[in-house]
Amino acid sequence: MNRSARLACGLVAGLWLSTAVAHTPLCSCYDNGDGTLLCEGGFSDGSSAAGVDVRVVDADGGVILEGKMNENSEFELDRPDGDFTIVFDAGPGHAVEIPASAIY
Repeated sequence: MNRSARLACGLVAGLWLSTAVAHTPLCSCYDNGDGTLLCEGGFSDGSSAAGVDVRVVDADGGVILEGKMNENSEFELDRPDGDFTIVFDAGPGHAVEIPASAIY
């Protein structure tokens, strides 16, 4: 399944759940196959994730990289070495953590 299809499935599932939770954060990250990663974010109510904080942390919780989702709700980065987690942080109770092992 390609990146767009996976995001569409995730967004459809998120929209389905939006009746129970109105503003759930959604984020998926993909390996571009060229040493870079692309993360796409949004919310279950369809709102943009532009400006949402993104952090990459190592296995000890140390911050490797910090940034923000761009105007297209995307964040692209060079794939870090070793074990890491990408944190899509839309505020208290609205964080999505994506471990390196879940990025394909």
